[in-house]
Amino acid sequence: MTAIRGRLRAIPSWQVTLSVALLALGFLIAAQLAAEGPRVRYTTQERSTLVETALGLQGQQDALKARILDLRDQIGRLEASGAGSQSLVQQLNAELDKARIAGGLIPLGGPGVVFKLEDADIPANAADSLVTASDVRLLVDELWLAGAEAISVNGERVTGSTAILDIGGSLLANSAYLAPPYEIRAIGPAGLYARVQQSPTFVEFVGRRVERQGVRLGVAEPPEVAIPAFAGTVTVRFGHAVPAASTGP
Repeated sequence: MTAIRGRLRAIPSWQVTLSVALLALGFLIAAQLAAEGPRVRYTTQERSTLVETALGLQGQQDALKARILDLRDQIGRLEASGAGSQSLVQQLNAELDKARIAGGLIPLGGPGVVFKLEDADIPANAADSLVTASDVRLLVDELWLAGAEAISVNGERVTGSTAILDIGGSLLANSAYLAPPYEIRAIGPAGLYARVQQSPTFVEFVGRRVERQGVRLGVAEPPEVAIPAFAGTVTVRFGHAVPAASTGP
């Protein structure tokens, strides 16, 4: 022990201090290296997870972009096909409007003619001096034959199912009672009244009922004649669709 203590006393103090410092430095370096390994591994592992997540999100975004482009393409095709559908709808609506006009379901207006039938002022014969359903029906028929598009009698639209009948001293049309005088309105092509005047039946009617029996007939050609819509119900019991005419041999 005495020899060892002698040797230690013989070592300079600066060497001892240096050795202790180097030992402490080595311990610190070893500790740093030991701690650096897990930290680096942890950072690397964390970055790998983030990269995988980012790549997954990027893939989803690319898929969504492709889906958007596909949907836009489908919309374009639908819009292109919708143009044809819209044209078909417009054609069907036009045909429906024609059917409604033919059925009297739409009020109409336009140039035409207005007849006014009244009883005779001084009756030569009580039966012949009154306007009858036959007189009104004759004028309505003549207007149809002349090309009238719509007709009304005292505000009642005349349709294919309208019956004009005598009921006492009045008329019945479309289940409505009509009292004299009777105003027959019609719209149609230009010169509608001129066409009626050319009919032999109308000429005979004027000569017999107006000139001889005194029934009063007034005529006007206003620039605008209003025809109301049919107010009753449309019920077809025995009618059926007529097939289109074949163009083949």
